[in-house]
Amino acid sequence: MSRLTSKQRAELRRHAHPLKPVVIVGNDGVTDAVVQSVREAFNTRELLKVKALESAPAPIREIANAIAAGLGDAETVQTIGRTAVLYRPDPDEPVLLR
Repeated sequence: MSRLTSKQRAELRRHAHPLKPVVIVGNDGVTDAVVQSVREAFNTRELLKVKALESAPAPIREIANAIAAGLGDAETVQTIGRTAVLYRPDPDEPVLLR
Protein backbone atom coordinates (compact mmCIF):
# COMPACT_ATOMS: atom_id res chain seq x y z
CA MET A 1 0.00 0.00 0.00
CA SER A 2 1.31 3.45 -0.82
CA ARG A 3 1.96 5.96 1.90
CA LEU A 4 -0.88 8.32 2.74
CA THR A 5 -0.50 11.99 1.93
CA SER A 6 -1.12 14.65 4.55
CA LYS A 7 -4.42 15.56 2.88
CA GLN A 8 -5.54 11.92 2.92
CA ARG A 9 -4.57 11.62 6.59
CA ALA A 10 -6.57 14.75 7.40
CA GLU A 11 -9.60 13.34 5.58
CA LEU A 12 -9.31 10.02 7.42
CA ARG A 13 -8.93 11.79 10.78
CA ARG A 14 -12.13 13.69 10.00
CA HIS A 15 -13.97 10.42 9.33
CA ALA A 16 -12.46 8.77 12.44
CA HIS A 17 -13.40 11.49 14.91
CA PRO A 18 -16.88 10.14 15.83
CA LEU A 19 -15.78 6.47 15.90
CA LYS A 20 -15.48 4.47 19.10
CA PRO A 21 -12.56 2.05 19.69
CA VAL A 22 -13.32 -1.39 18.28
CA VAL A 23 -10.33 -3.32 19.63
CA ILE A 24 -8.71 -2.97 23.06
CA VAL A 25 -5.06 -3.95 23.64
CA GLY A 26 -4.29 -5.06 27.20
CA ASN A 27 -1.48 -6.55 29.28
CA ASP A 28 -0.36 -9.02 26.63
CA GLY A 29 0.22 -6.36 23.96
CA VAL A 30 -0.16 -7.18 20.29
CA THR A 31 -0.93 -10.89 20.12
CA ASP A 32 -2.15 -13.01 17.23
CA ALA A 33 -5.66 -12.71 18.69
CA VAL A 34 -5.48 -8.90 18.60
CA VAL A 35 -4.29 -8.91 14.99
CA GLN A 36 -7.06 -11.37 14.09
CA SER A 37 -9.67 -9.17 15.81
CA VAL A 38 -8.48 -6.15 13.83
CA ARG A 39 -8.49 -8.20 10.61
CA GLU A 40 -12.11 -9.23 11.27
CA ALA A 41 -13.08 -5.65 12.10
CA PHE A 42 -11.64 -4.54 8.76
CA ASN A 43 -14.04 -6.94 7.02
CA THR A 44 -16.88 -4.49 7.63
CA ARG A 45 -15.10 -1.13 7.66
CA GLU A 46 -12.08 0.66 6.26
CA LEU A 47 -11.27 2.82 9.26
CA LEU A 48 -11.17 1.88 12.93
CA LYS A 49 -9.84 2.90 16.30
CA VAL A 50 -7.72 0.75 18.60
CA LYS A 51 -7.31 1.61 22.27
CA ALA A 52 -4.42 0.58 24.52
CA LEU A 53 -5.03 0.14 28.23
CA GLU A 54 -2.61 1.72 30.70
CA SER A 55 -1.27 -1.76 31.40
CA ALA A 56 -0.27 -2.29 27.76
CA PRO A 57 3.44 -3.10 27.50
CA ALA A 58 4.26 -0.57 24.74
CA PRO A 59 3.33 2.96 23.66
CA ILE A 60 0.32 3.29 21.35
CA ARG A 61 2.49 4.22 18.33
CA GLU A 62 4.42 0.92 18.62
CA ILE A 63 1.19 -1.02 19.13
CA ALA A 64 -0.45 0.56 16.07
CA ASN A 65 2.60 -0.03 13.89
CA ALA A 66 2.84 -3.66 15.07
CA ILE A 67 -0.82 -4.26 14.20
CA ALA A 68 -0.42 -2.60 10.79
CA ALA A 69 2.70 -4.69 10.12
CA GLY A 70 0.88 -7.85 11.20
CA LEU A 71 -1.87 -7.14 8.71
CA GLY A 72 0.50 -6.09 5.95
CA ASP A 73 -1.98 -3.87 4.12
CA ALA A 74 -3.06 -1.45 6.86
CA GLU A 75 -1.60 1.89 7.81
CA THR A 76 -1.52 3.96 10.97
CA VAL A 77 -3.33 7.24 10.35
CA GLN A 78 -3.01 8.84 13.77
CA THR A 79 -2.17 8.16 17.39
CA ILE A 80 -3.42 10.37 20.16
CA GLY A 81 -3.31 9.58 23.85
CA ARG A 82 -3.88 5.83 24.09
CA THR A 83 -5.90 5.60 20.89
CA ALA A 84 -4.76 4.83 17.34
CA VAL A 85 -6.62 5.16 14.05
CA LEU A 86 -5.89 2.46 11.46
CA TYR A 87 -6.90 2.45 7.79
CA ARG A 88 -7.12 -0.36 5.29
CA PRO A 89 -8.88 0.31 1.98
CA ASP A 90 -11.52 -2.12 0.84
CA PRO A 91 -9.78 -4.33 -1.75
CA ASP A 92 -12.78 -4.33 -4.10
CA GLU A 93 -14.32 -0.89 -3.70
CA PRO A 94 -12.58 1.71 -1.51
CA VAL A 95 -15.10 4.16 -0.10
CA LEU A 96 -13.18 6.67 2.02
CA LEU A 97 -10.26 7.43 -0.30
CA ARG A 98 -10.69 7.00 -4.01
